[in-house]
Amino acid sequence: MPLWLLKREEDRKLVIERVMYTKKYTLIFNRDKCVGCTLCRDLCHTAAITLTEKQNVEGEKVSHAIVDVDEEKCDHCGMCEAICPFGAVTHLLNEQPIIAVVKTESFPTLIREVEVDLNKCQKDCTDCADACPLEIIKVDTSKPDVKIQTGYCPTCMWCQVACPTEAIHVRKIFNGNIKIHQEKCPEGCTVCLDVCPVNALHLEDDGNVYEDNMYCVYCGACEKVCPEPEALEIIRTSIRHTPVKSGAWNKALEKLTTERGKGREFRAKVLAKAAEALKKRT
Repeated sequence: MPLWLLKREEDRKLVIERVMYTKKYTLIFNRDKCVGCTLCRDLCHTAAITLTEKQNVEGEKVSHAIVDVDEEKCDHCGMCEAICPFGAVTHLLNEQPIIAVVKTESFPTLIREVEVDLNKCQKDCTDCADACPLEIIKVDTSKPDVKIQTGYCPTCMWCQVACPTEAIHVRKIFNGNIKIHQEKCPEGCTVCLDVCPVNALHLEDDGNVYEDNMYCVYCGACEKVCPEPEALEIIRTSIRHTPVKSGAWNKALEKLTTERGKGREFRAKVLAKAAEALKKRT
């Protein structure tokens, strides 16, 4: 039993603390980085995470859903941090960063593949930084030099598409499909467009919102606020991550991807084992 549990809001952060006799667990949700997606909530094995829709002020855009954590239920396992593509979650043990499920090798880390070939960069070009919807790219035009905060990058691919010299290469963390059924959308509704963190949705002249799978990161922020459940559909087919052998991760895949995606990963593991066995024989 903990000596005490603390929950507070400070500096645009939700902070949960569980203090034991010799250990202090801290969970931090960065409000400025959190986009109100559904990944951590769907994955949380203790159902400690909930999302509450924030009411917008008249005349302003609809705000994304706000994350909340039940400090009594949270066991500081670290799954939410491991799965967050926006780097909005931090776990600490005695003030030191730790992701328990990753440390115990029962959970993988996401692979964020974002590469920049500076030899191809043009002097004075800032197209990648200008295109980044999260403003996590900084360019020093005097060198040139491009710095991407990959820990916060959900791999939306805007920088790669915007680069005029093909100097940036991005591979998505999540693959899948998003589909908006315009015939089911409430007339004049643009809430999904308002909350999309990576500008993967756009408004056409007919007044309807359309999707663009090129840029979608399949986080579910739009799906959470959609007032008509059948109007918007997100399907995740695969997740790029480090190798892991765990039943916990298999359960996570069941929650986050389709059966096809889970089967694809299982087949990949079988092939990898077969290749490893063959290598040992030769």
